[in-house]
Amino acid sequence: MGQIARDSLLSLEAYAKERKAFRARVIAHKKHRTIRLGEHVNLLFEDELTIRYQVQEMLRIERIFEEDGIQHELDAYNPLIPDGSNWKATMLIEYPDVAERHRMLAALKGIERKVWIQVEGCARVTAVADEDLERENDEKTSSVHFLRFELTEEMRKALQYGVGLAIGVDHPQYTVRVDPVPPEQRAALVADLA
Repeated sequence: MGQIARDSLLSLEAYAKERKAFRARVIAHKKHRTIRLGEHVNLLFEDELTIRYQVQEMLRIERIFEEDGIQHELDAYNPLIPDGSNWKATMLIEYPDVAERHRMLAALKGIERKVWIQVEGCARVTAVADEDLERENDEKTSSVHFLRFELTEEMRKALQYGVGLAIGVDHPQYTVRVDPVPPEQRAALVADLA
């Protein structure tokens, strides 16, 4: 997958006209890229389209139209696009009740380093978390983390061949496994591999 180029972005005016249809397309696209891990953790596996949407939305919300500001957003978001040998995901920890969320984010410190994928017949791959900045402090973890899963050539070929894929979390306070990953999500992830 390539990076998003400045000249491929819509202007604020053009995006305003296209936003409703584009947003609907992205929401439908995300359904096949989201893995629910238990009741409280979602992984959204990013790709060029999901990140393009994020950039366009940030430009719209912040009313950014100057070249430096646009480039700043591209510099921040382009690293979240997988490169064909990895998957990149946004992990969302979701507890609707504020008090429970506060308590659980304290209990779940380190969860971002306990997320894994496993290609059938291969060793588990643990996520590399939050390469851009630390999102955990002495008291709690963040409700949003950015994860990267590096796959070997053997894993990529095995997935393209059709072997199973599992994803899970092994944290003392939150353990869950999705095995196998549903066919629609698996197909979307395999399509990301070069």
